[in-house]
Amino acid sequence: MTLVPIDLKQDVSESIAQNFAGLYCGEVGLSSIQGGQTAGNQALANLVVTGYANARSEVLPVERRGATKLSPYIRHNILTLEQVYQSVRHAPFKDREKFRDELFWQEFARHLYARVGVQLFENMRFQADAESLGNGWNREMLCIDQVVTELETDGWLVNQTRMWLASHWTVRNKIGWKSGQERMHQHLLDGSRAANLLGWQWTVGSGTGKPYGFAKWQVDKRAPGLCTRCSLKNNCPIAEFPEEVPLEQLVRDDIFDHDPDTATTAGPRSVVTNTQPEFVLLTIDSLGDADAAMVAHPQLPVVFVFNQAALKKLQLSSQRLGFYLQTLQDLHTRRHVLAYLGDPYQFAREHPVAVTYAPVPSFKNFTELAEIHPYPWLRQPHSGSVRSFTSWRKKIT
Repeated sequence: MTLVPIDLKQDVSESIAQNFAGLYCGEVGLSSIQGGQTAGNQALANLVVTGYANARSEVLPVERRGATKLSPYIRHNILTLEQVYQSVRHAPFKDREKFRDELFWQEFARHLYARVGVQLFENMRFQADAESLGNGWNREMLCIDQVVTELETDGWLVNQTRMWLASHWTVRNKIGWKSGQERMHQHLLDGSRAANLLGWQWTVGSGTGKPYGFAKWQVDKRAPGLCTRCSLKNNCPIAEFPEEVPLEQLVRDDIFDHDPDTATTAGPRSVVTNTQPEFVLLTIDSLGDADAAMVAHPQLPVVFVFNQAALKKLQLSSQRLGFYLQTLQDLHTRRHVLAYLGDPYQFAREHPVAVTYAPVPSFKNFTELAEIHPYPWLRQPHSGSVRSFTSWRKKIT
């Protein structure tokens, strides 16, 4: 596959339209959340978690929301979990612990996905509808329409409304959760397979056995006044909670209970050098200035290759592509950055590159790497159970 250079001085919207035709969904648009280390650092500097424990699930009005919008930067390790974890050490106890608990949930998702890989696309513990096709978001409901509109235009949602959408798609409308998570993944700036798959499995009950029921009660509580403006207010399809249906428990692979090869799951704990690198290659899982390979080689040119085959298949939103381009443009003000459209694995085969390990199944497609650097875990993966957050957390040190 031929590498197509991408000019990082070009306007982001123009670059998407010109360089990524046929590789994204919807119209060209950018999120209000700016990509890049500079924007991430500013967001962290402005972080206030006082009141977070009580307000993190608020939806409307927007000024009542306690959610931080740091997740796009955390997902791409522009801000590492450790960095954000330490930043709230002086916050009020209740808010600090709840915020840190959410950071550990992200780490749990990463540990789980690193261990089980593509098995996370299958029901974890209980039998929920995963396969049936259709559209589970009936947008004549104002609550659904407003949330989907925010997803498609800004690429970010508070966790409460992510649960609304997942529950409405599968628990209420009986559409397979895999297609629902795929649609959400297209748009989320913080969209990772680890967090998105785990979140959907938790909501639809395949991870817990207890589906989350979405009803008018949550809308009235978290977005007061929204229902009064809905055309269906006198005939609300979700006036009552959905019927509780017990889910069949599944027998799953022992890999959920025990990891016989934690070292492979976690990646190297020190630098592995095979030959002298000539480039630093960034991945979507490590786009921050603290990328270990970049830090180790401050004089080497930095390369990012947009995976053309993956983009064609995934059809991510222009908001996600814009976030990545903004991040690379920002980095280009401090480092020599080369951006291409093509095959990142081919580039790594044909050039000696230093790469930071990524705990995702596709990392194994990199072969003959010149140098591999450790991943910035908040806590090192352990070999015990990952069947639930609680069982995983008990063994975290």
